[in-house]
Amino acid sequence: MTADDSFGRLDDDDYPAYTMDRAAEMLNTTQGFLRAIGEARLITPLRSPGGHRRYSRYQLRIAARARELVDAGTPIEAACRIVILEDQLEEAQRINAEHSQGIKPSSTPPAA
Repeated sequence: MTADDSFGRLDDDDYPAYTMDRAAEMLNTTQGFLRAIGEARLITPLRSPGGHRRYSRYQLRIAARARELVDAGTPIEAACRIVILEDQLEEAQRINAEHSQGIKPSSTPPAA
Protein backbone atom coordinates (compact mmCIF):
# COMPACT_ATOMS: atom_id res chain seq x y z
CA MET A 1 0.00 0.00 0.00
CA THR A 2 1.33 3.42 -0.92
CA ALA A 3 1.09 6.61 1.11
CA ASP A 4 -1.57 7.83 -1.34
CA ASP A 5 -3.66 4.71 -0.60
CA SER A 6 -3.45 5.37 3.13
CA PHE A 7 -4.54 8.99 2.77
CA GLY A 8 -7.40 7.97 0.45
CA ARG A 9 -8.78 5.71 3.16
CA LEU A 10 -9.19 8.68 5.49
CA ASP A 11 -12.09 9.79 3.28
CA ASP A 12 -13.71 6.37 3.78
CA ASP A 13 -16.47 6.53 6.43
CA ASP A 14 -15.87 2.86 7.24
CA TYR A 15 -12.08 3.02 7.65
CA PRO A 16 -11.18 2.32 11.32
CA ALA A 17 -8.94 5.36 11.79
CA TYR A 18 -9.57 6.19 15.45
CA THR A 19 -8.26 4.53 18.59
CA MET A 20 -10.59 4.04 21.53
CA ASP A 21 -8.88 6.84 23.43
CA ARG A 22 -9.22 9.28 20.51
CA ALA A 23 -12.82 8.22 19.83
CA ALA A 24 -13.80 8.79 23.47
CA GLU A 25 -12.09 12.17 23.40
CA MET A 26 -13.84 13.21 20.18
CA LEU A 27 -17.23 12.18 21.59
CA ASN A 28 -16.53 13.75 24.98
CA THR A 29 -17.31 10.45 26.66
CA THR A 30 -15.48 7.60 28.35
CA GLN A 31 -13.90 4.44 27.05
CA GLY A 32 -16.38 2.61 29.28
CA PHE A 33 -19.27 4.09 27.28
CA LEU A 34 -17.70 2.84 24.05
CA ARG A 35 -17.26 -0.61 25.59
CA ALA A 36 -20.89 -0.58 26.78
CA ILE A 37 -22.32 0.23 23.35
CA GLY A 38 -20.06 -2.45 21.93
CA GLU A 39 -21.43 -4.96 24.45
CA ALA A 40 -24.95 -3.84 23.47
CA ARG A 41 -23.92 -4.63 19.87
CA LEU A 42 -24.61 -1.14 18.60
CA ILE A 43 -21.17 -0.97 17.04
CA THR A 44 -18.42 -3.53 16.65
CA PRO A 45 -15.03 -1.86 16.43
CA LEU A 46 -12.37 -3.47 14.33
CA ARG A 47 -9.20 -4.60 16.05
CA SER A 48 -5.66 -3.54 15.26
CA PRO A 49 -3.03 -6.28 14.86
CA GLY A 50 -2.21 -5.65 18.54
CA GLY A 51 -5.86 -6.20 19.55
CA HIS A 52 -6.76 -2.56 20.20
CA ARG A 53 -10.22 -1.28 19.26
CA ARG A 54 -10.38 0.99 16.22
CA TYR A 55 -13.43 3.05 15.19
CA SER A 56 -14.60 4.50 11.89
CA ARG A 57 -16.26 7.88 11.36
CA TYR A 58 -19.55 6.08 10.72
CA GLN A 59 -19.26 4.28 14.06
CA LEU A 60 -18.46 7.56 15.80
CA ARG A 61 -21.63 9.15 14.38
CA ILE A 62 -23.66 6.18 15.65
CA ALA A 63 -21.97 6.39 19.06
CA ALA A 64 -22.59 10.15 19.21
CA ARG A 65 -26.32 9.62 18.60
CA ALA A 66 -26.44 7.00 21.37
CA ARG A 67 -24.61 9.42 23.67
CA GLU A 68 -27.25 12.13 22.97
CA LEU A 69 -30.02 9.73 23.97
CA VAL A 70 -28.22 8.57 27.11
CA ASP A 71 -27.51 12.18 28.09
CA ALA A 72 -31.27 12.85 27.72
CA GLY A 73 -31.98 10.08 30.25
CA THR A 74 -32.57 7.07 28.01
CA PRO A 75 -31.10 3.82 29.40
CA ILE A 76 -28.12 2.68 27.33
CA GLU A 77 -29.77 -0.53 26.09
CA ALA A 78 -32.84 1.42 24.92
CA ALA A 79 -30.64 4.12 23.34
CA CYS A 80 -28.77 1.46 21.37
CA ARG A 81 -32.03 -0.09 20.15
CA ILE A 82 -33.38 3.33 19.12
CA VAL A 83 -30.22 4.09 17.15
CA ILE A 84 -30.39 0.70 15.41
CA LEU A 85 -34.03 1.32 14.47
CA GLU A 86 -33.26 4.84 13.25
CA ASP A 87 -30.45 3.47 11.08
CA GLN A 88 -32.70 0.75 9.66
CA LEU A 89 -35.42 3.30 8.92
CA GLU A 90 -32.95 5.58 7.12
CA GLU A 91 -31.76 2.65 5.01
CA ALA A 92 -35.34 1.62 4.17
CA GLN A 93 -36.19 5.19 3.18
CA ARG A 94 -33.10 5.35 0.95
CA ILE A 95 -34.04 2.08 -0.76
CA ASN A 96 -37.62 3.27 -1.17
CA ALA A 97 -36.45 6.55 -2.75
CA GLU A 98 -34.17 4.64 -5.13
CA HIS A 99 -37.05 2.32 -6.03
CA SER A 100 -39.37 5.29 -6.63
CA GLN A 101 -36.79 6.81 -8.96
CA GLY A 102 -36.30 3.53 -10.84
CA ILE A 103 -32.79 3.03 -9.48
CA LYS A 104 -31.77 -0.49 -8.57
CA PRO A 105 -31.21 -0.46 -4.76
CA SER A 106 -27.63 -1.11 -3.64
CA SER A 107 -26.99 -4.19 -1.55
CA THR A 108 -25.61 -2.33 1.46
CA PRO A 109 -27.08 -4.02 4.56
CA PRO A 110 -28.38 -1.84 7.40
CA ALA A 111 -26.36 -1.63 10.61
CA ALA A 112 -27.12 -4.35 13.12
